[in-house]
Amino acid sequence: MHLREALRRAPLIDDLPGLRFLAAGSGWDLLRVPAEPGFWALAILRTTGQALGPVLYDQPSARLYFAIPSGTTGTWQDLPVRLLSHGSWLVAPNPYRAHEYFGGWCELPDDDTLTDPEKLRHALHQHQPTSPTPEERPLWKPSNAPALTPTSVASPPASPRPSALQHS
Repeated sequence: MHLREALRRAPLIDDLPGLRFLAAGSGWDLLRVPAEPGFWALAILRTTGQALGPVLYDQPSARLYFAIPSGTTGTWQDLPVRLLSHGSWLVAPNPYRAHEYFGGWCELPDDDTLTDPEKLRHALHQHQPTSPTPEERPLWKPSNAPALTPTSVASPPASPRPSALQHS
């Protein structure tokens, strides 16, 4: 079943109009990604012209959900993501309504297109920060502190710099 059809059939949440409980794992899974690497990956996929499946932005949790084909369980272990498959549920809004608090769809569930897991994985790897080696890390020295900031309580206050507008 297409995600759009699954969303249309998903039960409404009583207390939150326009939101539905969407069950994952029926022909497609969802990959939950923190917002920063998720938006980075989304931008990379868009600029390279990749076909994108539905992508949902959950603003309160600062996460993106990418719809991908089922069966990619082992390919995500080295990334800060979570695969939602059979037995997982997602609160999802109507595809044509953005909610100021909740967020909304970055890519609409218009057809049966799903995001290619390998291309998504590659895009997510491009964002992964690398920690500098100890040799590459700059050492903090008192000279790194701003000039007007005393380094201790016993330090004399900094003298004000002469203004360029002052004339002697």
